Amino acid sequence: MRSRQSLLLLALLAFAGCTLLYLRNQASYGPGVSSPHSPVDETPGRKDAPVTAPTIPSPPRTPASHPVWQLISDAEKDYRAMLGRQSKTLEEAVAEYRRRYGIPPPPNFDKWYDFAKKKNVQLIDEYDSIQHSLNPFWGLKPKTIRARAQEALGFDANNLIGALIRNGAVKKIDGGGEWQMDATVGMMKGFIKYLPDMDLCFNIHDEPRVVVPFDDMTRLMKTAMEVKKPAAKAVVDARNSWSKRPSDLSDGSRFADVRKTRFNVYAHQPTWTESRISCPPDSPARADLEDGPKVDNFASYAVGELGFVSNQTAFSDICQSPSFSETFGFFERPNAFNIVHDLFPVFSQSKISSYSDILYPSPWYWAGKVPYTESDDMPWPQKEDKFWWRGSTTGGFSRDGGWRRQHRQHVVQKVNAGDQAKILVNNGEGNEEHWEVKSVPRSEFKEIMDISFSHVGQCDPGDCDAQREFFDIKKNAKQTEAWSYKYLLDMDGNAFSGRFYAFLKSRSLVYKLAVFREWHNEWLRPWVHFIPLSLRGDEWVEAVRWFAGEPSGKKEAERLALQGREWADKALRNEDLEVWFFRLLLEYGRLIDDDREIIGYTTPSLSTSKSTPAV
Repeated sequence: MRSRQSLLLLALLAFAGCTLLYLRNQASYGPGVSSPHSPVDETPGRKDAPVTAPTIPSPPRTPASHPVWQLISDAEKDYRAMLGRQSKTLEEAVAEYRRRYGIPPPPNFDKWYDFAKKKNVQLIDEYDSIQHSLNPFWGLKPKTIRARAQEALGFDANNLIGALIRNGAVKKIDGGGEWQMDATVGMMKGFIKYLPDMDLCFNIHDEPRVVVPFDDMTRLMKTAMEVKKPAAKAVVDARNSWSKRPSDLSDGSRFADVRKTRFNVYAHQPTWTESRISCPPDSPARADLEDGPKVDNFASYAVGELGFVSNQTAFSDICQSPSFSETFGFFERPNAFNIVHDLFPVFSQSKISSYSDILYPSPWYWAGKVPYTESDDMPWPQKEDKFWWRGSTTGGFSRDGGWRRQHRQHVVQKVNAGDQAKILVNNGEGNEEHWEVKSVPRSEFKEIMDISFSHVGQCDPGDCDAQREFFDIKKNAKQTEAWSYKYLLDMDGNAFSGRFYAFLKSRSLVYKLAVFREWHNEWLRPWVHFIPLSLRGDEWVEAVRWFAGEPSGKKEAERLALQGREWADKALRNEDLEVWFFRLLLEYGRLIDDDREIIGYTTPSLSTSKSTPAV
């Protein structure tokens, strides 16, 4: 008996030890935190489904593995699970929608589903960011949203493209460049007949436009989530049709003539104070009211002493990183800044986390403004083992030495500095790995780093001259030159980088430094399709060295490059942008419908059918 008790005690101790090890491991490499204003939920809905296998299986992660290896392993596990749980039928898609959001899908959801299936879209359920963008608008009356769109479009200096949709067609569009207006109409052509009448406001600036104070946003969200959406959830048999055009909506032949605007212009001025007003009062961005160096919530997005990005959403959350106020160009002096503090329905191609613009797929991508040509690329073995970037000093306007506080200049200066860099060295014995931080001269990696400016602009004459003197400006490079290198850097400029999709479609491995968020943040996965980088930059050298120098890293580099390319060919086609835009506009159409709480799509199997009278 005593022997059995001893064995049972040993078994319990072993189980407890394994549980503690697992929990510690999960805490070290977990998804981090999400903020109330973040457009992407860090805990997406899950459902039981078979998990698809990777193209090339990776060895299992161990606690002693290199951090990059561990991040790749974790990310691919989540990615494969996400692919495996996608809905296979309309009924499943409706049920999943209700499970995630608690209300029925918008009218014509079945038309959207058919459109998505015909376009062979890979992801049927991953649209949480649409809900996060639109949720605050449930706190406003539909009539208020419509009136604000008309107000915004009626003042010419607001710099918005206005698209007036009437009777399933764009009756009027004006206010921007011809290419952007043509592309916007082209994106809607295949589904516009299923949309209700609406006025759409598209931002023509790179920079976002709407930032709402935290207190106002809190009240809007309380109304939305505790009153309006529960009312929609309570409806048993929703009506699958739009309401008639409201009387306050014009016939679409012209824009209203508005003589004043709530948008204010602060071009070439610091914007941090404006940008953080939507952050929670106890967040790092607002908690410290003193001037001087700021302390970021580094643990929310990074792992290890070098700070590899483990959570891209948390990294791009400016409320967690007040140091961005002194290191990111948008906060130093944006090239354009025309903002409103009330919740206006402005559609933008990218935005900062604290802003409330409605994200939509960029016409820039749809129009192929930066194309990728297969014949110009080359196989992986023929590419040079270099980390490459060429670009301009965009990202902000430089005045009085402000370029020293902008992100692109920070990256180019740090990569080419003559100081010490941190790497990880394996001091394990035999087959055991034990990675430790080591400081080495940055010059030891000079041969694999080719990061330089090729143009200086967006600056006063004195600041332009200072940058030309400080940096080693290279000659302009054609887009095709990038395909000669294995490792490509893509980073934000004034807003999102328009080269990203072309880079992903190439046979090179893409590194991404992005604070601006785009529509595709749920569809493109860090450490699966690209390598995320922080703005702090302690991990930059090691993030390149491991892939370029370690045997296991070299294999992973080629595999990830081709995996990102394969996914881009499946999920970043024009058809994918159209499907995402279609779903967004259906959701927006419901928002501005006076009957929004009682309309929606319900499959016959899920609805309460009305009895058929006897004949």
